[in-house]
Amino acid sequence: MMSATQSQTLVSRLKALQCHFTWDLDLSRSLLLRCRDNLLDIGTVNGNRWLGHIYNLRGFIQYRLGFSEDAQSFYNKATEPFNNMRNADEGPWLVVNYGNLAWLHHSLGNQAESEAYLSKVNALNRKYPSPSQEELHPETYAEKAYALMMVSGDKIHVVDYFQRAIEMQPGIREWNTSHALALMYASMHSSTGLEDDILEKMRFAQEQDPENLYFAAHYLDQRAQRGERIEDEARELATKVLRSPVSSYSGLKPLLWVYRKYISVDEAIDLAEKALKNHPDERYLKRCVTLCYKWKIIFFGESHPEKSMIDRAILLLEEVIALYPDSSLMKKIDLAQIYALSHDGQAKADQKYQELLERDLELADKQMLYNKYANYLNFQKHNINMSIQYHMKAAAIPQQSFFREASIKVLEKIRDRHRDSMCGEIIDFLANLQEP
Repeated sequence: MMSATQSQTLVSRLKALQCHFTWDLDLSRSLLLRCRDNLLDIGTVNGNRWLGHIYNLRGFIQYRLGFSEDAQSFYNKATEPFNNMRNADEGPWLVVNYGNLAWLHHSLGNQAESEAYLSKVNALNRKYPSPSQEELHPETYAEKAYALMMVSGDKIHVVDYFQRAIEMQPGIREWNTSHALALMYASMHSSTGLEDDILEKMRFAQEQDPENLYFAAHYLDQRAQRGERIEDEARELATKVLRSPVSSYSGLKPLLWVYRKYISVDEAIDLAEKALKNHPDERYLKRCVTLCYKWKIIFFGESHPEKSMIDRAILLLEEVIALYPDSSLMKKIDLAQIYALSHDGQAKADQKYQELLERDLELADKQMLYNKYANYLNFQKHNINMSIQYHMKAAAIPQQSFFREASIKVLEKIRDRHRDSMCGEIIDFLANLQEP
């Protein structure tokens, strides 16, 4: 048995490790479940150069959800794809993996095993020191960047970590591609949009990694935003995507966005349905098809959607909700919205919303639901006062999000018109609104 001093020393050594347990990945249960489903949809396709990182992240998520045996299984699986990727039996790419295992065994009370993995980490750090004494090893930066990119909205650190990894160890194509994607994601929240140098980095990454269809779809989107005609290339890319193994990395979803914006939503539906016809049991493809029907029925505002289309959308949404039981809140809201637009579905829409409102949701999910329900009350039920109340409920949750900002904008617009009976209440509410 370890003494108190030995135990404290072990904990301090564990805290000094670079691994998922020390990277402040403090995710809510809702986010953990969503991330788990997203990683599951990536699949274990041969040739995925992030497979070791995916297993490491899935292991951490399973641990946080309380499944320690599953976590250990994923950590053990990670070693082989890491070594295969680098054509070696060991290397600095295992530092994070061994650190995770040291933490896992410590949490399970297996202190001897924890010490053994700490020793392995130390041996790797001595044998493969970082090119810069002031920095982490580039392999560690790359894995930290990948983990944050998958689970966090913090794109600034993702860009920085990939940049550091590339500067110390250039030439690894998946790092360049992911760095370019991270720059693109970060630019989405910029007032100036995508800068020319980022587009150039994307062009370079595309040349270096031409088989990455997921990246190719995003690159097409960015070029189209600059005014390029990309329709023929998009259709050619669609042929490649349909021939690829099913995965959320196959490029289908970003390509559907390209179709929606630059070709037509009807062709997007055709493409998604064709993919599903080729693989009728794949839940991810069903999810993609429902997204296309959502665009067609809800966002494009079909005044009288065909009953067959409504029925198809409802059928698939119900299937997707059953296939994603832990991360389907948005799909449940989509289902309620589509019911509301169907010929006789108003009562079902009301029922779906009431079921969701009665659930014990985390604050971020509750905020999204309140915003969506407020819009439903306004546009479908024409109950303006209750809609305002739910926009206030969404805005009152002190958590920064798209949905909070959307509800605040609605309230500000009503306030500025000075026409609503609740205008005075809105003025007082906005004046006293707490910032997150």
